Amino acid sequence: MADENDVTPDEPVNPDELADSVASGIEEAGEDEAALADEWAAAMAESGDDGDGDVEDDWAAAMQEEAAASEEPQDNVEPAPLDPLQDDSQPSKFSEDGPELDVILDIPVRISMEVGSTQIPIRNLLQLNQGSVVELDRLAGEPLDVMVNGTLIAHGEVVMVNDKFGIRLTDVVSQSERIQRLR
Repeated sequence: MADENDVTPDEPVNPDELADSVASGIEEAGEDEAALADEWAAAMAESGDDGDGDVEDDWAAAMQEEAAASEEPQDNVEPAPLDPLQDDSQPSKFSEDGPELDVILDIPVRISMEVGSTQIPIRNLLQLNQGSVVELDRLAGEPLDVMVNGTLIAHGEVVMVNDKFGIRLTDVVSQSERIQRLR
C-alpha cells in the first residue's frame, strides 16, 4: 500500500519537507525523539542544502559546457619530441646448462618434515586435550616426507645429531617429478 508520504525515485527530495514529515510523524514519540528530529531539521537548514538544485539541471549544464569547449578553436598542439628508445640492458648470461643460479642461491626457504596427517571432524578436534592420541595415516617406521616450502622433495628417517633431531634422506624425488607436482 502506497502512503501519501512515499517518495518515488524520480521525484526530487526537499530536505525541509522531509524534516517536517519526519517531525510530524513522531509527535507521539517522547520529548527526546522530538528534540532529535528538531536537531536534524536545524542541521539540514544550516547545511544550505535546500534541495532546489536539480541533478538533471547540473547534468545538462555540464553537457552544454563540454559542447561549448569542443566548439572553441584548439591551440596548435604539437607532439613533444622524444628520444628514440635504446636497449641499454646487458645480455643475460646463460651457461651450457641454463641460466645462472647465483642470484637465487641466497633466498631462504622453509624446510619441514611431515610425520603424517589425518582428517577429523571439528567436533573431535574440539574434544582433544592433554593425553589424547590422534591416529595418523602412516605406519610406524615409514619414512617422513621432507617438504621445502610445502613441496615434497625427499623421504627420510629421523636421526639424533648432537642431542638434536635430524633427518637422513633415504629417497630424493627426481627433478622432473618435482616440476610435475608444481603444475
